[in-house]
Amino acid sequence: MYYPPAPPPMYYAPPPPPPVQFYAPLPWPPPQRRHSPWLVPLICLVNLGMFVYEMYKNNCPSRNSKDTCMLGHVFGRFSFEPFDQVHWIGPTAETIRSLGGLDRNLVVHGQAWRLFTSMWLHGGVIHLFFNTISLDFVGLRLERDFGYHRFGLVYLLSGVGGSLASCLRIVQENLQSTVSAGASGAIFGLCGASLSELITNWTLYDDKFAAIMLLLLNVGVNIGLGFLLKMDNSAHIGGFVAGFFLGFVFFIKPQFGYTSSKFIPSYHEVQPTRRHNFCQYFLAVLGLVGSVAIFAACFGLLFNIKEIKEKLPDSVKSH
Repeated sequence: MYYPPAPPPMYYAPPPPPPVQFYAPLPWPPPQRRHSPWLVPLICLVNLGMFVYEMYKNNCPSRNSKDTCMLGHVFGRFSFEPFDQVHWIGPTAETIRSLGGLDRNLVVHGQAWRLFTSMWLHGGVIHLFFNTISLDFVGLRLERDFGYHRFGLVYLLSGVGGSLASCLRIVQENLQSTVSAGASGAIFGLCGASLSELITNWTLYDDKFAAIMLLLLNVGVNIGLGFLLKMDNSAHIGGFVAGFFLGFVFFIKPQFGYTSSKFIPSYHEVQPTRRHNFCQYFLAVLGLVGSVAIFAACFGLLFNIKEIKEKLPDSVKSH
């Protein structure tokens, strides 16, 4: 009996596998922008140039013999005053006053510009040396992290805050002269801003203890030198307080994990980290309010707003 061959078996191919989905990892956040500091070296050069001009205007040999002036035979007109008269190794107080040194009586009688000009003058070589070292130590990092514009604003406003505190004499001390000068108030303002920057950007620091100890060491050394050398500690404290509040406003960094939307590809559906958290915004508002209140109070106390209003004509008072 004949049996026809069976039909060939039907092979059904399995369904094709689903397409492989590739999930690219999120890109790393771009490195933090680092600025090339140029304003701090420029400030140091300006301070040095102004000190040389101070010595030129001082002209010690015109009042004393070259044997009496320090290094009179070497520097001539640029020589220093006798050490028993000026321990800072520099010009006289009258020379500093004539070039824009801080004198409270002159400030309240129409020369308010001295609040700004005094921070560019120095009382001597020792004063200039310590201020330059402190400015490099604190200022270079801040300008590198935040740029010259924010650094410059904090530096100038802190210097004015220190000048206001110096005129108000918030620290009662026996100074050798009624004239004050120097960038110490602005530099202490940078120290205060460094402290507030450490607080508001707390999560970004790996070694927080080392950062705090380094900052406190710098502040402690400068305050100790101020009392030891009979410097104007009112300006130091005023500048520090002003810089502390200003640092909350100007020295804010994006929080850890933040990536700008322009660096996230469109195929990623992720919830980006916010640029700043609530605490940073709160401290910024607190710093802004505190800064405005401090400067308003200092200007009001220094220039006695009530007396100024009484001297105004009636037509101005009514408005």
